Amino acid sequence: MATAMEEPRKLRGHKSTATCCIASRDRPGIVLTSGEDGCICWFDLRCKDVQFIIDVGTEPVSSLCFKTGNENILYASCGNEIKSFDVHTLSATSWKPLESYNYNKDEVNQVVCNGRSSFLASADDSGDVKIIDLGQKCLYKTLRAGHTSICSSVQFIPWRPWEGSDTNNNSGQCLNPAFVHSIAIPEMDMVDKLDKICAVARGDGIVNLINIESELSRKGTSSKGSSSSSSNNVVKRVCLDYSVGGHNSAVSCVAFSLFQEKGRFLISGGNDKTVKIWDCFKCLDPNNNNNNSDLLHLNINLSKKVNWLCTNQSDSENLVVCDTTRVVKVYSIS
Repeated sequence: MATAMEEPRKLRGHKSTATCCIASRDRPGIVLTSGEDGCICWFDLRCKDVQFIIDVGTEPVSSLCFKTGNENILYASCGNEIKSFDVHTLSATSWKPLESYNYNKDEVNQVVCNGRSSFLASADDSGDVKIIDLGQKCLYKTLRAGHTSICSSVQFIPWRPWEGSDTNNNSGQCLNPAFVHSIAIPEMDMVDKLDKICAVARGDGIVNLINIESELSRKGTSSKGSSSSSSNNVVKRVCLDYSVGGHNSAVSCVAFSLFQEKGRFLISGGNDKTVKIWDCFKCLDPNNNNNNSDLLHLNINLSKKVNWLCTNQSDSENLVVCDTTRVVKVYSIS
């Protein structure tokens, strides 16, 4: 395991803590960040300075996502509201949103768009997940029964286009332990190598890799065509804890890598001021024979707690980290 790292590149533009970051799939080097200052910063890593800043409002911007298949459309959550913007129509003097959705009762923690760009999901502090029909521009349904407290994260499941996975901070749910801060699900072009899994960032410092189809088949709800996940040769659950080099306090974010061989690495960031890069192939290898010493590929020590992180497809400057400062850090992982 390597620990030495070059000094990260620093992206400046926010006036207060950076809360979220996303990287473009279609335009290499484009990174967007949001902050408690109510702004979104648009960076091009080929350039030195921030390209432009979108003034969303007075409340912190908690989450960002692109519209799948059309990255000119951007969604941002602030308070209990979600706003959409068309970057082609923005100017230095006008930040008028295309649409505004006010269906959530409480503060939105995460907003995501499904693979068909037809629905938007938003998870909030009341425990609700609102599904918004983007074509009809209206509320499609509310997912409420699953949670009795905060819903901190939500993701659509790409191989189950009408289903999603979400997290909450009470125990006894189908897939998730207590105090889950974030979940990540691999994209469809990663599934052949990783299987149909979900990464879970837990408040006790543990990162779980859970085979979704195995869990659902155990509950009697497995979908057709998921026989590979019910094979006896599939690792159904992996626990990445302190004993294998993991975090020693709450994990705030997890993401699968887009750089190099897509999905090979799982990146986790935590309140222990570290970022861990895990080798997913080794973690999920059923023939690993409990050789846990090489599961952790890289450890990065920071000076502050991690709020969010994301990766891009570049060979360098491919890991973006938002910590509890206003300066966003960019690392090169090889």
